[in-house]
Amino acid sequence: MTTSSALTHFDGQGQAHMVDVAAKPAAHRVAVAQGRIVMNPATLAIILEGTAKKGDVLGIARIAGIMAAKKTSGLIPLCHPLALTRVALDFNPDPAHASVICRATVETVGPTGVEMEALTAVQVALLTIYDMCKAVDRAMVITDVRLIEKHGGMSGSFVATP
Repeated sequence: MTTSSALTHFDGQGQAHMVDVAAKPAAHRVAVAQGRIVMNPATLAIILEGTAKKGDVLGIARIAGIMAAKKTSGLIPLCHPLALTRVALDFNPDPAHASVICRATVETVGPTGVEMEALTAVQVALLTIYDMCKAVDRAMVITDVRLIEKHGGMSGSFVATP
């Protein structure tokens, strides 16, 4: 179990606070997050054929994910606003599992990491797919959202085990 003293978003009295990063040096930071949305095979076919009534599902989900990464500090109360230098989303259809895998890569040069921005980008992109396809498939499931890797900063690199 983690104690509150090990959690950086709590002060010595256990009160939530925004971490002071003023003394931290700027570093190139990268985070990659991934998630999946599982759906009916017919729904995946609509996405891949480009016949969804609301338009290009994956194209719009990509834009939504980019916008979400840029707005993360407005959604997550203790996140710092960051000048992002790159946000890229890739979608990989997985017909064998009737799903789409979304992977977001986010980069910055600054005093704090971009893990939350990458995770937020994935979640919002997958929610956008749900929103655009819910008329034909309300049983879709968003799953397996997690940090895949992060690089840069004092804590070094992290790469998730498969």
